[in-house]
Amino acid sequence: MLMCRDLAEIASDYIDGELTKPQSLAVRMHLMMCKHCRSFIGNLRASTELIQAHSYAEPDEEMMCRIDQRIAEALKARKKG
Repeated sequence: MLMCRDLAEIASDYIDGELTKPQSLAVRMHLMMCKHCRSFIGNLRASTELIQAHSYAEPDEEMMCRIDQRIAEALKARKKG
């Protein structure tokens, strides 16, 4: 069964429709039972739509790589702690 911390790691891929069918099904099953994760997904989806609606310039690839690296480091630190 999918745990909340597992959902947090794949939430963006779920919103973008990049998960396999079994993964998407596991996310949907979890969301049916967990109001906190439903709220998390809803907020993430709203934030993503807001950013997309207000993004006029092309993102700087170097900046995006640094952001991805920082996120990966934060997730790794969170797993250790």
